[in-house]
Amino acid sequence: MAHQHLSVFPGATEGTLHSGAGETLIPPDGWAFLPAGDAVVTKRVKLKSPVWVVQVKYRRRMISKGIWAPAENILAAKQEVAAKRATPAYAKDRKCELARRQAKQEVYTQEFNDQIIKFLNFHSRYEKEAQHLGKIITSHATPVGSGTVARTQRIPIDKRAQAAVIAWMRHKTTVYDSMKVARVKGTRREIRKALAKKSIEVLNVYRQGRDLGDNCPLKQALEKIHDF
Repeated sequence: MAHQHLSVFPGATEGTLHSGAGETLIPPDGWAFLPAGDAVVTKRVKLKSPVWVVQVKYRRRMISKGIWAPAENILAAKQEVAAKRATPAYAKDRKCELARRQAKQEVYTQEFNDQIIKFLNFHSRYEKEAQHLGKIITSHATPVGSGTVARTQRIPIDKRAQAAVIAWMRHKTTVYDSMKVARVKGTRREIRKALAKKSIEVLNVYRQGRDLGDNCPLKQALEKIHDF
């Protein structure tokens, strides 16, 4: 059965919520809050009756923090899911699914790493540095749930790899993280564009096989990382 669910937002005071229209709401008696985290349980609760979906803004998108629903429905959903997960068939299916996901992740990780190496395009003189940097950025960007550009499907993988390199360079080879950026629309974007240009200039030294100065920011950053 399909239900119409209400999207709500944290209220100004503890224990209150508000609708998109600004109306202050208080959860009905007998309702309880189910935090986000177990999508299967949440889905079952939503099938039982209308719920209030608590949303908050995270970066540029809205995410769910959980749902308010009748407490008896939440309890019933948890019991149903627990019973299903206790069966041998579920354990077998779960094992197969995890193996499939792991294999898919390994393929994607290798493909992403290859795209980074291709974008770096370092001179053979710096092949070792290219491989080192590829592993570092891939390890940082590709984990499931990392929220990085590498996990988006909205742009081609080569563009994701390029963005991941520039983002890593921005945080590790510039003063971006310690900068105080004025809260003026477009300022941060312009700063990022300027720093990206400097990062490309640094990468070009490696691409052209030129000698590195002791003050090369990428050289200094790589020397600090020895785990790859």
